[in-house]
Amino acid sequence: MNLAKAFIKSAERAPEKAAIYYGDRTHTYAELHGASLNLARRLVADHKVQPGDRVALWLKNCPEFVPSLFGAFMAGAAVAPINNFLKPPEVQYILENAGINVLITDSAMSAGVEELQKLKPGLQVIVCDDFLSPARTVDRSFTPLDRGIDDLAVLIYTSGTTGRPKGAMLSHRNLLSNVESCRLLLEAVGEDRFVVILPMFHSYVLTVGTFLPMLIGGSMVLVKSLHPPKNMITEIIQHQGTILPCIPQFFRTLTNLPSAPPLPIRVFVSGAAPLPVEVLKQFNEMYKAPLLEGYGLSEASPVVTNNPIRGVRKVGSIGLPIPNVTVTIQDEQGKILGPGEIGEICVKGENVMQGYWGNAEESKKAFRDGWLLTGDIGYRDEDNYFYITDRKKDMLLVNGINVYPREIEETIYRFPGVKEAAVVSQPDPRKGEQPVAFVAMLEGHEENEKAILQFLRSQLADYKVPKRVTFMPALPRNPTGKILKTSLRELVRQSAGKESAAE
Repeated sequence: MNLAKAFIKSAERAPEKAAIYYGDRTHTYAELHGASLNLARRLVADHKVQPGDRVALWLKNCPEFVPSLFGAFMAGAAVAPINNFLKPPEVQYILENAGINVLITDSAMSAGVEELQKLKPGLQVIVCDDFLSPARTVDRSFTPLDRGIDDLAVLIYTSGTTGRPKGAMLSHRNLLSNVESCRLLLEAVGEDRFVVILPMFHSYVLTVGTFLPMLIGGSMVLVKSLHPPKNMITEIIQHQGTILPCIPQFFRTLTNLPSAPPLPIRVFVSGAAPLPVEVLKQFNEMYKAPLLEGYGLSEASPVVTNNPIRGVRKVGSIGLPIPNVTVTIQDEQGKILGPGEIGEICVKGENVMQGYWGNAEESKKAFRDGWLLTGDIGYRDEDNYFYITDRKKDMLLVNGINVYPREIEETIYRFPGVKEAAVVSQPDPRKGEQPVAFVAMLEGHEENEKAILQFLRSQLADYKVPKRVTFMPALPRNPTGKILKTSLRELVRQSAGKESAAE
């Protein structure tokens, strides 16, 4: 079995069933299957894609994302879904790193693609806008190329602590395993309709919002209009969504409504960032369907733990290990710790990645004695419910997306005249966290916040651009010369306190 075969099985079982609802458009499994076959033939015949080659998807949310994904699998390729908020230089790095020469995109990304083609001459671009056109005939003579269960399926690029993103290698086995675990966890069946609001490139949405419904013969409600919130709610009600995976900010929005709308959702799932206890409490007061907080990381395909639908759901906990996944808390030496003892969260299971693409050193660092080291610090209680207390990695979560200060700092240092730079987190009620920068300039260079921010916007995705730049004569350092980010975080905390007092 592989992902393409599992999808074909769903399509052949119920070809006329609605697979995707998108605004006023509905696409059946037969349509998606046909479009996938057409793309697969095109990739092999016209673009000379060979088994094991990598194909990139740089798309905004659209129904065409699904046949782009499965069409690439049918061509024997692995897929690299690329964050559509990234700027062309960031995308160029991923393409070069993964050895990708074929990019599937849509017309909404045309400006970025045009710049990308200048940076990477020879890049073959396929625009997916007409993949699902009723006028297209399907070439059913193409036979999908077979791939083994342990062959590479997806390369998820995660922002790297070293300043460069790393490609987590997920096999067909990794993803099929996580899909099955999530099916059991959510008690998902073919009648379920999964609401997709978050970006489809995100590992969480890829597994829970796309692979899971498509492989069990369910449906996706791909929300077309995200603003204002009432439009999203209208679409969810109109298309009768039943399972809604999203991030804490969305659930905060639902709790801020004057009253609870009559949503048909039977289970809400919160992931990608910590769910504030206060939001969960307010949500539980307003809505009858359970909101299950969970935890995962791209390197684990990505779901690792979740609070259960049935049984005890503990406020503030990321829940129990999902079926077929083992989770422990370990100290620095690899000793497994008992209840209440704080250490690193470590994971084992068929969902755990094969390693990082072309990076043996980082792959080795990610594992110890067969355990994936998550970099998250926490503990478990007597009932084996897990809790996160801290992050070992110097990382921010902006709208549920990992942002590493090191990458932003490296970019700031490229601005003329910068002597020192450090980026830390500032809590944000809407986005979870936002980066803020502290900069010291070389003597004789102007302190120009606007110019630095403008430069960063040209190099980095907007969500990575610091909320502000604070200039200092010199950044605080310890006796060994290391920048004291604890002191900078304290300055941010004091500044936030003054802003609150002023309001």
